[in-house]
Amino acid sequence: MFDDVYKQFPSIRRWLRHVAAAPKGFLRYYVLELLSERPMSGSEIMDEVERITGGCWRPSPGSIYPLLAYLQDNGYIQEVPSGEAGVKRYTLTDKGKHLLEEQRRMREHIFAGRRLFAPPFLGFFWPRAPLEKVGETYESFRRLAKALFSLGLTLKERFSEEAVKAVSDILNEAAQKIEDLERNLRSGKI
Repeated sequence: MFDDVYKQFPSIRRWLRHVAAAPKGFLRYYVLELLSERPMSGSEIMDEVERITGGCWRPSPGSIYPLLAYLQDNGYIQEVPSGEAGVKRYTLTDKGKHLLEEQRRMREHIFAGRRLFAPPFLGFFWPRAPLEKVGETYESFRRLAKALFSLGLTLKERFSEEAVKAVSDILNEAAQKIEDLERNLRSGKI
């Protein structure tokens, strides 16, 4: 998903791996979400988070295993029998399912509100433009991020291949227009 960006800007992958990209509570929420889908081990959770983020972030064992221990000690998850020696897989308990529902409601409440901030690294894309000059673009990016997040929540409840295809078409069209604009800027047409 991010391969084209990484080819154009190879330092982005390195940079993203070294910044604190996950807000507080993000990992706990994703662990609960993943365990609601199927029993998983700590290693499988790390692999899945890395896959979901397109390789931008892989939580460390030092993040995952203490979190799993905390969730287990507090009755949110439980170990399930595994056919593999030495592999511990976990699943949600009823208490964990309740916590996940609370987390989902909280996320919906936060992102349904008027304010979702665009990531601070957005300014990276306009390093020479003053923030007040790109404020409208920043607001557009914020709206796009909010719309995509909201759509993601809806698709989780009511998946539709047609909706996914429509979003893909819209994003590809927007990307093409931005690429054309950049090409015209380079060639001096604008």
